[in-house]
Amino acid sequence: MLRRSLVWALPALVATTLFGASLAAYAATPAAVFTAAVNDPARSAKDRERDAREKPAEVLAFAGIQPGMTVLDFFGGGGYYSELIANVVGPQGKVLLVNNAPYTAFAKDDLKTRFEGRSLPNIERMTVESCDLRMGKNKLDAAVIVMSYHDLYYVDEKDGWAPIDGGKVLDQLHAALKPGGMFLIVDHAAKDGTGNKAAQDLHRIEEVFAKRDIESHGFRLEKSYDGLRNTADDRSKLVFDPSIRGKTDRFVHVYRKI
Repeated sequence: MLRRSLVWALPALVATTLFGASLAAYAATPAAVFTAAVNDPARSAKDRERDAREKPAEVLAFAGIQPGMTVLDFFGGGGYYSELIANVVGPQGKVLLVNNAPYTAFAKDDLKTRFEGRSLPNIERMTVESCDLRMGKNKLDAAVIVMSYHDLYYVDEKDGWAPIDGGKVLDQLHAALKPGGMFLIVDHAAKDGTGNKAAQDLHRIEEVFAKRDIESHGFRLEKSYDGLRNTADDRSKLVFDPSIRGKTDRFVHVYRKI
């Protein structure tokens, strides 16, 4: 379609070597591609309102999402980021929007709005449980977890959210990524020294804990983005508290599979 032409008209892929592993790497993508993905007129008003606090064009550009990639949006809920990434990767790329059963149930209205009567052919939706993600090995160019990494350490069995083996999830994601594959984490920061404890009551997680946890499963932190930081957030409130919702202090990490 013409409205997506800016997203898909891009330079050819080039080969290179990253962290000693041979893989197909991607030519630098013009910033206009990410802007076009956000400005796609087919996107909903609700998503556009969210853009102001998420800065998705900046985050996706920083992470290095590129045309032609296969990208996992893990615990992607209603697919806000899935649609944006699909715009960037284009018809030669693919997005896997993966939720577990509780996430699918929680996001059912957003999923219906996004997909019912619309053509998003390069997004594949899956509902799987964390013990067996069925991602295979060396299949993904990138994986993203946006405001959901802390849920690996959250439990609410009355609502069907059973304990998750976070280490096993990270191991499966590591296996599914190609050598040198990119792993983007965006999450609500918890107070220093709290580890993963704030995940239960505040839906937050300590940044230092996240780095240590993720790097212990075969990843290396490559860079951090400060565009979603908010020093006015004292990190003591539940992220859904009206006084802080949408304005939490968030860390953005980009890791590489090693």
